[in-house]
Amino acid sequence: MNIGPYALANNLFVAPMAGVTDRPFRQLSKKLGAGYAVSEMVTSRRDLWDSLKTSRRANHEGEDAPIAVQIAGTDAQMMADAAAYNIARGAQIIDINMGCPAKKVCNKWAGSALMQDETLALQIVSAVVAACAPHNVPVTLKMRTGWCQAEKNALTIARAAESAGVQMITVHGRTREQGYKGTAEYDTIAAVKAALRIPVVANGDISSPERARDVLAYTGADAVMIGRAAQGRPWIFREVAHFLATGTHLAPPLVAEVERLLVDHLRDHYTLYGEFTGVRTARKHIGWYVKTLPGGEAFRARMNLLEDCEAQLKAVSGFFQELGEHMDRIPASAESTGDENGPATKNSYKNEEEAAA
Repeated sequence: MNIGPYALANNLFVAPMAGVTDRPFRQLSKKLGAGYAVSEMVTSRRDLWDSLKTSRRANHEGEDAPIAVQIAGTDAQMMADAAAYNIARGAQIIDINMGCPAKKVCNKWAGSALMQDETLALQIVSAVVAACAPHNVPVTLKMRTGWCQAEKNALTIARAAESAGVQMITVHGRTREQGYKGTAEYDTIAAVKAALRIPVVANGDISSPERARDVLAYTGADAVMIGRAAQGRPWIFREVAHFLATGTHLAPPLVAEVERLLVDHLRDHYTLYGEFTGVRTARKHIGWYVKTLPGGEAFRARMNLLEDCEAQLKAVSGFFQELGEHMDRIPASAESTGDENGPATKNSYKNEEEAAA
């Protein structure tokens, strides 16, 4: 599939997740089979563009094209300016955040709160599209099904956004009211796909190859976006790709490969964040990798006390080398074999996330 002039490697996308989908994580996910990755959201507030946090989020050094940056805000002109700012820093696709349910975002009427004001939402979309058009930069939109169960207006906003020039829409199958609780529903996504001519991406509760297959079939979506299921398991993209292509499961990764992937990820992470911040922000990534492994929780508790990069790397390597003495491959998770919730059915979709923006 294509987004504007960019041909994507496949239809498996990495969700934009605050504090997670930085450049090292995006590059690792692409290396392991993701066809597309969107950055963490970048604020539209000009006074914060020179902050360390924003500069890290806008770092695309060595990143493969297309480089997609998600922007968040509540003012149409500020969002247009933010789009131009990020294009100047290398963004090739601009994604508008209308899906983040976090209170600190919604309390400022950004993120999914914009879905309560359709007029403002469309003003922002139109302004961003106009700012990107001279640069031939496509604009995409990520949103939820609505603000609450009684106000599901994703279809209305999607139609208006398409008319305004948005070239792809991602829908997370939950309302803002749900946050990340409960289960995703896919009927709204199916309705959006049926109504639009542009590509539509399904997001929410996609944690296994079977679920990806069934969501694509049920919604008719052009792609699926995976978030939380990729945390500590970035090889999920190649697992899904293999299953969609062959109908069979790829063997879990070798313990030695996971050690190498994580060590390389950590080194890249330290390079971006520096030692003090890097060793601390890396803890969550390490925790996700070892969470379900034998001895993982005890190791995580010890690892969280380490405060320098080399000690952290040594501990990680030691953990996986010891694990490799007892098993060749990482144990297959329930999600990776499709066993977590049983086979997906039409009814289960209605009653069934990603920490995605």
